[in-house]
Amino acid sequence: MTVIVRALRPDSPSDTEGFARVRRACVPAMLATPASVAHDLAHAHPDAHYRQLIAVTGDGTVIGTAQVGMAYDSPRPDAGFANVYVHPDHEKRGAGTLILRTAEAHLARHGAREVYCWALDGERNLAWAAARGYRPTRGAHFLRLDLTPDDALPPRAPLPPGVELRTGADFAADPYPLYALDAETAADEPGDLALHLSDYEQWLADTWQHPLLDLALTTVAVVDGRPAAFTAARTDGDGRYLSGMTGTARAHRGRGLAKLAKNDSLHRAREAGITVAYTGNDAGNEPMLAINTWFGYTLDAKEIRHVRTLGA
Repeated sequence: MTVIVRALRPDSPSDTEGFARVRRACVPAMLATPASVAHDLAHAHPDAHYRQLIAVTGDGTVIGTAQVGMAYDSPRPDAGFANVYVHPDHEKRGAGTLILRTAEAHLARHGAREVYCWALDGERNLAWAAARGYRPTRGAHFLRLDLTPDDALPPRAPLPPGVELRTGADFAADPYPLYALDAETAADEPGDLALHLSDYEQWLADTWQHPLLDLALTTVAVVDGRPAAFTAARTDGDGRYLSGMTGTARAHRGRGLAKLAKNDSLHRAREAGITVAYTGNDAGNEPMLAINTWFGYTLDAKEIRHVRTLGA
């Protein structure tokens, strides 16, 4: 059966639903809905040259996807990314290779010298990446926590003196303090490309106003009236929750504030009917891995980061 690769049409329900369906099948922890897919494209920074590619069969079924763009918010102007996923029921048809070639050509036109991608762990996937010139650089873990048992979560701990827990919704009138905290913690995240959040308006568009962000379940630990730690909650309306980001300001690390915020958010998520919680960690981020082990998260999937130098 013929497979073609083309750009996603954000006004096409079959395209956006197909994209989200493939993402959910390949990496359940990475929440995706038709609305979030369309939002990501509509609000991408112009310098990212962001595209969503889909592999489509002759009957219009979306069997593969890719998120493609330039790492505009890193100090590497020649770095791009192409994250390719093929639905497990439609592998070995050449869709992944066709998507990747299309993605690389797009990035090369916009000055990419190196292309980063993720590959799900497993002998066949890693061999596929290696055969296309990609070399592994680091790993990441997706973790899962079943929230249905009565004892699914540790009990809430007493708050230390001077610490208050608020929700993201409490900052609706002025989210800038959360932007500043997010920027500080993101800069310290381990990874191949340093991330610098320096555009407040862009952050509002692609983070604060994202359709998956659940302000009611996002928890912020406030010290002396200022946000000191937070966990950003994403939900998809179908009982799934993702910790979009958890972090603590440098001046307040080592006090357990991130654990307090995450526990509060998970308790409230469970009370709201959420049945499963996901989170993701760099394999080298031992502090957060320890926190998530304490919560009872178990390994759901592994991905390996890869890079290829174009033209090499």
